[in-house]
Amino acid sequence: MDIILVPGFWLDASSWSEVTPPLEAAGHRVYPLTLPGLESVDAPRAGIGLRDHIDATLKAVDELGGPVILVGHSGGGAIIHGVVDQRPDRILRAIYVDSGPLGEGGVINDELPADGDEVPLPDWSLFGEEDLTDLDDGLRAAFRARAIPQPRGVAQDPQHLSDERRFNVPATIITCEFTPEQLQGWIDAGAPQVVELVNIKDVEYVHLPTGHWPQFTKPAELGEAILAAVTKTAGATQAS
Repeated sequence: MDIILVPGFWLDASSWSEVTPPLEAAGHRVYPLTLPGLESVDAPRAGIGLRDHIDATLKAVDELGGPVILVGHSGGGAIIHGVVDQRPDRILRAIYVDSGPLGEGGVINDELPADGDEVPLPDWSLFGEEDLTDLDDGLRAAFRARAIPQPRGVAQDPQHLSDERRFNVPATIITCEFTPEQLQGWIDAGAPQVVELVNIKDVEYVHLPTGHWPQFTKPAELGEAILAAVTKTAGATQAS
């Protein structure tokens, strides 16, 4: 199967390097993306918004030509959901890694401190303890050394959706810094950040206890969790 991997903020395609081996060993074709403005620290970021990242991912889907599985980490979840909305007939499953589908009018995070056209990786003090679980000093240093400022527009632009067939695309939510039980509590409470999620007809929850960056703290386990969702999807596709 063709699997497109969309990184979260401050990261490029290489951030998936320790996650992909189980997928490739199982014979799947893996396409990690580097999105516009994330090519390097010196790349231009002015004028790049959420729609540009959705369109770049959409281009990758269209170039593959067949059915695709999308994986999005953190802010990448909003991006893959925008693609699901544009190509609901092409996406076999959307896998959200410590993230979820962003609904109409929502923004990924407009509270992150921006510097001009970009949002640099903030000081660790801005994150909660649950974000940083298992991210030891060495991993933090390695993350900061590789971090690329995020285009401000991607963080602050509202999501726009138009095709309700997006709710027919199966989803897997890999929870890390929160549990499926916590997520269910938010759903039961009608929390605004899960309004889009409750409308998806086929959702599974998988818990991988660690912090917000499992591609660094538990990459092998994340790869296996993604592989399990892909294998389930492949089985359902063959059965149909």
